[in-house]
Amino acid sequence: MNVPFFRPDLNETEIAEVVDTLRSGWLTTGPKVKRFEEAFGEAVGAPHAIALNSCTAALHLAVEALGLGRGDAVLVPTMTFAASAEVVRYAGAIPILVDCDPVTLNMDLEDAGRKIAALKDGRLEAAPEGAEVVGIIPVHVGGHMMDMDAIAAFARRHGLWVVEDAAHALPAAWRPGPDHPWQRCGEGVADVTCFSFYANKTVTTGEGGMATTRDPGLGERMRMMSLHGLSHDAWGRFSKGGNWDYRILAPGFKYNLTDMAAALGIHQLARAEEMRLAREAIVFRYLKSFQDVEALELPPVPDDRIHSWHLFPVKLRLAKLTIDRNGFIAELKESGVGCSVHWRPLHLHPYYAETFGWRPEDLPAATAVWERLISLPLFPAMTDAELEYVVAVVKGICERHASPPGAGGPSDAGSG
Repeated sequence: MNVPFFRPDLNETEIAEVVDTLRSGWLTTGPKVKRFEEAFGEAVGAPHAIALNSCTAALHLAVEALGLGRGDAVLVPTMTFAASAEVVRYAGAIPILVDCDPVTLNMDLEDAGRKIAALKDGRLEAAPEGAEVVGIIPVHVGGHMMDMDAIAAFARRHGLWVVEDAAHALPAAWRPGPDHPWQRCGEGVADVTCFSFYANKTVTTGEGGMATTRDPGLGERMRMMSLHGLSHDAWGRFSKGGNWDYRILAPGFKYNLTDMAAALGIHQLARAEEMRLAREAIVFRYLKSFQDVEALELPPVPDDRIHSWHLFPVKLRLAKLTIDRNGFIAELKESGVGCSVHWRPLHLHPYYAETFGWRPEDLPAATAVWERLISLPLFPAMTDAELEYVVAVVKGICERHASPPGAGGPSDAGSG
């Protein structure tokens, strides 16, 4: 059997909506994008939602609207995808990489505080003298939301704006305790929240993203900059009653979402919780199946989170195995099981190591934990047979390569 890492879940309603778009004569940003934006804003509790062609575009527009400039510094988790930090570089600003919590893989705010202190004292070699931290970009790794009250308090204490990278976190929520209401991702403390609709996300438009905000000024700026900095978007100019004329107000970008993509998003969004629950059911079966496998450290399932379960990451207890993570992955692939690693930390990529001088020992938790990480297949349409096959293959590898009792193995430093 071959089990892919991910397979999109599309139904006939979504396909029919795309066909309707093709027949409508309006393919690019138009009425369906507007419908998608309105439905999305309502779904996450945000008064302003701007549909874009990627989450990267949303992050870029967010930091631009907040005035990020050359010489500024921004706190970015090292355990994230390229986009979270590269948008900081677009502005000529400096990403200050922050270590992760080894259990959740989310940003470690204590380390963020240490990085700010080191920068102020001139002890942070990765940033030039005089650089000032102006913002923070937390990432909800795999869909496990961070404590946004803690993020808000940290940001207030240090005078920072917050751009929430929620590429994995739809739909997701958190609460500080059982007597508190759930706070949806997107309706909280961030100045801007940025979502992804890439093909493997819970809600997909193939490629796509959304920026949400409670600030009308930020919303207006991001919308204008998303389409060349024009005074009117295409739908406004060419729709009935629109004005053909426009003014260029700023040198903007080409980040708009198409109606063809939004046609998928409208109906995918309506099924978001259904698909999240399908993912969650698979996760619970994984957890039950692997609970007695000593070589695997399983992801936490806290009761104060509604987890989107974009990923199911396991950490290998390497001391219990005679092979390393790369060998484990090779055997998964040989057996037809797709997998991935989320992620090689940014400080271990050549660009950030060579440009800013980041060393493995500067972010020890992420350096240690990434060598143990594997993300297993997880998607709503996963069949029972596929799930059972993945479980059997993973268990088989663990059994074949189990360390003899009392034998020493590779370190599990950074395990939780």
